[in-house]
Amino acid sequence: MMFRRMRKAALACTVAVALTACGQGGITLAEPTDETYQSGPYQLYPTSEGAWVGDVMPLVDDGKLELYYLYDTDHNGQAYHPIYRFTTGNLYEYQDDGEVIPCGNFGDPDLALGTGSVLLGQDGMYHCFYTGHNDGNGSPFGPGKECVMHAVSSDKVNWTKLPEDTFYAPENYSTDDFRDPEVFWNEDEQCYWMLVAAHENTLGGVVVKYTSTDLSNWTFCGPIFAPQNQYMLECPDLFEMGDRWYLTYSWDCTTYYAVGDSMDGPFTVPEDNTLDGNNFVFYAPKTAELNGQRYLCGWIGRNFQQQDVGMYQWAGSLLIHQLEQLEDGSLGICAPETLENYFTQSQPIQAVGTAGSVSEKDGAYQLKGTKEPAVIDLDMRKPTFTLTCDVTVDGSGCAGFAFGQPDQDYSSYSGLALDTAHGCLRYEGAALTDLNSTDPMVYTKFDFEPGVTHHLKMVAENEIVILYIDGEKALSSRIYNSIDGAHMGIFAAGADAVFENLSLSVPA
Repeated sequence: MMFRRMRKAALACTVAVALTACGQGGITLAEPTDETYQSGPYQLYPTSEGAWVGDVMPLVDDGKLELYYLYDTDHNGQAYHPIYRFTTGNLYEYQDDGEVIPCGNFGDPDLALGTGSVLLGQDGMYHCFYTGHNDGNGSPFGPGKECVMHAVSSDKVNWTKLPEDTFYAPENYSTDDFRDPEVFWNEDEQCYWMLVAAHENTLGGVVVKYTSTDLSNWTFCGPIFAPQNQYMLECPDLFEMGDRWYLTYSWDCTTYYAVGDSMDGPFTVPEDNTLDGNNFVFYAPKTAELNGQRYLCGWIGRNFQQQDVGMYQWAGSLLIHQLEQLEDGSLGICAPETLENYFTQSQPIQAVGTAGSVSEKDGAYQLKGTKEPAVIDLDMRKPTFTLTCDVTVDGSGCAGFAFGQPDQDYSSYSGLALDTAHGCLRYEGAALTDLNSTDPMVYTKFDFEPGVTHHLKMVAENEIVILYIDGEKALSSRIYNSIDGAHMGIFAAGADAVFENLSLSVPA
């Protein structure tokens, strides 16, 4: 195959600095690195040992971000999902605080725990409102499978459950789908608000509101958001940025948001109201503001097969995006700015092989992939790194980053792609030669315009790879094809592309 011949020719070149005839279009080819690949610790996207991170409940206290979460294992019993906690001040150094609130006993409404929220009350006590879940359904478990429960603490270490504060879904609501309480103090109204994900018998999935002055007695106020198109709106969160209010929620393995002019709504759904991908690549986040920045705190799903097949399961590794308000009032996400203090060591970027029609001019790589995929091999990828570049895609096809083992044909490398034909970022392990003949399975919608240059930022830690574009969208992935000594390159397939201003950094 042409790919194999060109790759062997490229790797036969041993030029380190000078231009060489083995490169195409004046591209300088260097010797591939001979260092051994060693995976690093998960400092950016942690999990507890032997367990996975489920739905996250963030609290900012004493200058730190505390991330309460549902602790999930591969061997859950009847009692499951106790609440555990991580603590961080910079989003790249995490302290594992262990278990915070345990599961209940058989016969208790919280034999399993579900998502909720943690706050410091006006009374100086810490309060955790969470979902009690018991599959027993009915006596002696109460009127339904799910309910809202309450626990308090003076030190966030020792928690006391208050079973007398437990309550269930109101009339005309599903008693089995009543969960994820989000509680906060409303300064204007001088009372607490609680938002709950519920299913109303005629409206479908809704976010309902309760109010309280004492955090024990709650008044039902009805739905605050009822789009009438999904069964549930899980893990609702409400926050203000600029002159808008935003309501985030999750369902269908995807995270969504709606926008309102006030915290009372009404909330409208933008035409494109997703920020990261579908299929559990980023799910069930809630937000918190730390040092003037608002963060969207959720998880990236796991992959039992540890293969690039586009299949993710519930729960995985902690994943935090930074939220931004765009000029048109929509939301955007980007990598947390604090990571600039983590990736402090610049690394050279070198081409070690090529395939197809490629060239280099004034530091910009030009790839013409309209007839056949064009690839520039940038050597073995680092276990943990961040890469930035500017990319212009011309044509209806794919361009982006390719991953594969050095003994493979470039044609079998998998592509993390900007797909202009389908209007999305995508990754499901498809080979470069198959990208344009298959439909996206794991993707984030994105509007591409001809001739527009886009700024990309990739953050990778072992198999977890997050691709951000223009501070607007992200696609989170687990790319097993990129680890264990795999090479990383840039590619164009079915389109032409220009990559420029490439910069690579690793932790010191």
